[in-house]
Amino acid sequence: MTSFGFINDKLEIKFLILYIAARVVEPVPFEALQDLSMCDGGVDYFGFSECLADLVRTEHLTLSDGLYAITDKGRRNSAVCESSLPYSVRMEAEQRLALCNEQLKRRALVKASVQPRDKGGYEVTLSLSDELDELMSLRLLVPRQDMALELQKRFRNEAEELYSKILADLYGKTM
Repeated sequence: MTSFGFINDKLEIKFLILYIAARVVEPVPFEALQDLSMCDGGVDYFGFSECLADLVRTEHLTLSDGLYAITDKGRRNSAVCESSLPYSVRMEAEQRLALCNEQLKRRALVKASVQPRDKGGYEVTLSLSDELDELMSLRLLVPRQDMALELQKRFRNEAEELYSKILADLYGKTM
């Protein structure tokens, strides 16, 4: 089966992986790096996997706790080689990176955790920050784990809206 794309060999796949790793805002798991790298028809799973392993072996990337991060060596080589990537591939990678980085930044600003309590029940800790400070921190006690997990999930998905509703309720107004 012939693949259609601008990436033609493993060296170009490595350049692409380094290009992406140099621009992602924090270390990412295999799946995220793979998804970001599949921006060209010339990249397939097996080629990607092999190239990623090579980049770790040659210390262009590190792998720690299941997360990949670029090293200084990788960053230097990426800067030298990025212009050899086709413009359309770089632009597609940039679009994917923008979305990924936005999600990673939001995840860092919206925190939600669940802890069982010795006295029974579960403590749900929720917090929302901006780049400068913590906007809200809230601790809730609930009797069941399923309730705690639902609160955690809902807060992660709707933190900004919930924050606005809390402020509106406290002010006694609709915002």
